[in-house]
Amino acid sequence: MITITRVFSDSAGESHFEEIQMPLRDDGEIGFLSESIPAKEIIFRKVKPDYDYDFHTAPQKQFIILLDGEIEIETSLGEKRTFKGGDILLMEDTQGKGHKTRNLQNIERKSIFITF
Repeated sequence: MITITRVFSDSAGESHFEEIQMPLRDDGEIGFLSESIPAKEIIFRKVKPDYDYDFHTAPQKQFIILLDGEIEIETSLGEKRTFKGGDILLMEDTQGKGHKTRNLQNIERKSIFITF
């Protein structure tokens, strides 16, 4: 299993976190694989060390894979969680009040977006 943190909006527009488990199957010598997920595009991103983005929604449903650094995400209800390089997010709060994101380390941070 791989743990993915989902960020989503409820019917009132409030954003929330949810931990989901991605099942993996044993594929022998090459390791453990998930089922394939059709993707639309891959976007590479780098942000400045002072990145601090106020409330916003995700522009589309997407995975974000953090390559390095450390961020804090805050939901519209004030819940905060910290994520670091190697963590995977599923951003589904494309409507509603959105979430805040800010760098916690003074470095340029890199990530990959996979849209679908």
